[in-house]
Amino acid sequence: MIDVAALRALRAIADLGTMARAAAELGFTPSAISQQVKRLESQVGVRLVAPAGRRVVLTPAGHALVENVAEVLNALEKSVAAARSVDAGLPRGVVRIAAFSTGVRGLVAPALKTIRSQYPDVRVQVVELDPVPAVYAVESGNAELAMVHDADGVTVAVPAGLERAHLHTDIGDLAIPVDHPLAKVDRPIRRSDLHDCEWVTSPSGTVCHRWFERLFADSEHQPDVVHSVDDFGTQMALVAAGDVVALIPRLARPHVPDGVVLRELHDAPRREVHTVWRRSGEADPALRAVLAALAP
Repeated sequence: MIDVAALRALRAIADLGTMARAAAELGFTPSAISQQVKRLESQVGVRLVAPAGRRVVLTPAGHALVENVAEVLNALEKSVAAARSVDAGLPRGVVRIAAFSTGVRGLVAPALKTIRSQYPDVRVQVVELDPVPAVYAVESGNAELAMVHDADGVTVAVPAGLERAHLHTDIGDLAIPVDHPLAKVDRPIRRSDLHDCEWVTSPSGTVCHRWFERLFADSEHQPDVVHSVDDFGTQMALVAAGDVVALIPRLARPHVPDGVVLRELHDAPRREVHTVWRRSGEADPALRAVLAALAP
């Protein structure tokens, strides 16, 4: 009998290039991945990997086996989904969700109570991953569902065999001290209104900082950034202190403290959020139940 976990390990080595990276992706130690590959070689009867300096490469036999791994895993998943779909009981089983942090906070966490109450035999496990690794986790069988967003308007690529559905549009709002002049404006705040503001922003390189940069993309004005802070609760605390404003995505919004008001931005930056799952598993009632609970 071929070890399915070992097949996934071999595929991860082929995709990622090293046992260490494959181990990190799959949640094992490099030693455990090595043992899985050795066990698979014993089951198949041929060498599947060969050393190449500090790395390993797949042998021709290893490449031939990996070419068929997706088909094998899809067939197994279809069999499990078919069995579950004819079960007369409620949806059951584990649904692993790979999602970005604010998606977990704003979309997954609020849905968990519904899932627990309506589908008590469904267990949801969440792992925080950025969109590209989240898609890979679904493709490789390490998650049943991914939650991804487009970054700077660029949609994350979804390989063949995966399905995508729009879930949510996330929008950025302005957090302002209550005594700031913009707090009294009774219309959406325009970008031209922001030239005299001092800011707290997410660190450079993050998605939310790129949102912030979009506010001034077509302007010669350079924003006055006083603080660089990753945590949105801390950003809110600094806004409440009274000297800076912040751009807060709605999915990331923490409790709004006293001393802070939220104002809508005209032509606010936004991102589209999608769910991604394997086509071979979409008959699974547990997956369908989770998708339904997440839907608005």
